[in-house]
Amino acid sequence: MESCIFCHIAKKKIPSEVIYEDKDLIAILDIAPVHLGHTLIISKKHYPNILKTPEKILAKMVALGKKIGKKQLEALGAHGFNLTSNTHPAAGQSVMHVHFHIIPRYEKDGLKSWRQKKYKPGEAEKIAKKLQLN
Repeated sequence: MESCIFCHIAKKKIPSEVIYEDKDLIAILDIAPVHLGHTLIISKKHYPNILKTPEKILAKMVALGKKIGKKQLEALGAHGFNLTSNTHPAAGQSVMHVHFHIIPRYEKDGLKSWRQKKYKPGEAEKIAKKLQLN
């Protein structure tokens, strides 16, 4: 897409700090990192989100995320990492091009994931039935 910043990055029209690249993917340092080393894995072909991305590409993205996360642990001394993809604006997706964040994490870094809730009696069973895949 002509106006997609990640398409421009993948085509090298916008400079970035590339840490990995192959025919399908490019991994770059995020320009606004949560922690130093925060990396984005971007599909070179434009897909708006994971729901529209072929399984083969998603599998490559997750496998690469695992390798990058391991490297963050080793090279940056991180204690853990988050591997995440936001889907749709309600979930925090700000660039409508499939991508994964690999964020190095540290003990007591002050970052919170999300607030947890509890199910009301009987509610979990109803929700589980709605979500069953078989």
